[in-house]
Amino acid sequence: MSVILITGAATGIGYLTAKKLASDGHIVWASMRDPEGRNAKTAAEFADLASATGAELHTVDLDVTSQESANEAVRTIVETSGNLDVVVQNAGHLYVGYVEAFTDEDIAHLLDVNAIGAHRVNRAALPYLRDQRSGTLLYVGSTIIVTTPPFLGPYVASKAAFDALAVVTSYEAAQFGIETSIVMPGAITEGTAHFPNASHASDATVTAAYAHLDPLVARNEEATASLVRPGVHAHPQGVADEISRILALPRGQKPFRSVVDFTEAGVDHVMAFSDLTREAFVNRMGFGDTLELKD
Repeated sequence: MSVILITGAATGIGYLTAKKLASDGHIVWASMRDPEGRNAKTAAEFADLASATGAELHTVDLDVTSQESANEAVRTIVETSGNLDVVVQNAGHLYVGYVEAFTDEDIAHLLDVNAIGAHRVNRAALPYLRDQRSGTLLYVGSTIIVTTPPFLGPYVASKAAFDALAVVTSYEAAQFGIETSIVMPGAITEGTAHFPNASHASDATVTAAYAHLDPLVARNEEATASLVRPGVHAHPQGVADEISRILALPRGQKPFRSVVDFTEAGVDHVMAFSDLTREAFVNRMGFGDTLELKD
């Protein structure tokens, strides 16, 4: 069994993944901001579950916008559990609104959370994984980088940056025996509070100039849910189960990408072709070795 760090484990996919992986027998560190304050209820639930079942489910304070916080969280895990095997990069936030109305500070903040945050956690974890020449970086990305729906501009950009960083990091990590897997959920319309908890653009004046589009934005969540066939439950548990499946696979057999898309948008086909094109290009450059997992 593995020692696993999950970012953004207070709610949604991260929360369910923590419970699932703990039930699989892994040593799970569910990270979240302020587990003794704003997320105390979830931290207490995890502690109660561990006590009742004997599962190795722990919480650790981790703010992905702080390198110091990421370093301290990883240090705590390694000192307590002896090592670290898997990092599940799940932390993220949603912005909804008109692109023009988001200030540069708005977009910089979302990129900081959704993309640079994962990089900070990698910088904290990779020294340990490199030293042991093994491990897995599993990223919870999004099909949105292909489907690109309206009124979610900064979020789309941040997830595209997240995905690109995961890919280019994989070339280097593989040389130290570290696997990469990118799980791409489609729209999740049940079991999360993404839309209700979403942030909005800071520039109210520009937002008001787009007022005639407000009815479209207002039905964004409904429009997304309409993409799912009747009887299909677009629930984050499906993503948690896929993460569990991937981490159970033997070393060297984990998929580089996996799409969990209840809207059946065809992103799996697009990404398969995209990754083949990318790999062919890297091979033509003479860097094919970076695509291979080293011992």
